[in-house]
Amino acid sequence: MSETSSRLPHKIIGVAVIWNEQEQILIDRRRPEGAMGGLWEFPGGKIEPGETIEECIQREISEELGIEIAVGEHLITIDHTYTSLRVTLTVHQCRHLTGVPQPLESDEIRWVSLADLEKFAFPQANVQIIAVLKGLGAKDWGR
Repeated sequence: MSETSSRLPHKIIGVAVIWNEQEQILIDRRRPEGAMGGLWEFPGGKIEPGETIEECIQREISEELGIEIAVGEHLITIDHTYTSLRVTLTVHQCRHLTGVPQPLESDEIRWVSLADLEKFAFPQANVQIIAVLKGLGAKDWGR
């Protein structure tokens, strides 16, 4: 790690790759006025003090989308440095349990197939998540 990146603000973020019964993944589009506005992402958010990554993911999904999920296996952890921010994304496979997803803190949400993910513009740190998902392929991970 360079000295410059160690001085940047660092956010630890729990990220959910949420699958439904049709083997589609839930993505949301960031509001245009925020950082990386208009880009699509896998939902999640910053970890709170005393919270596990799994608890963070469940809380954030409830707050941002109004749904309940089951947090499953760890998929990947990504450290990425943008020009003004360093992020650590801890990504878990998740399963949609109940509720209809709502864009409570985003502009739009969509269920998309694994093959269609490349049609959407994601922040640079998310590219590795898509690559890992494509390498695994759609699989039954505990449904």
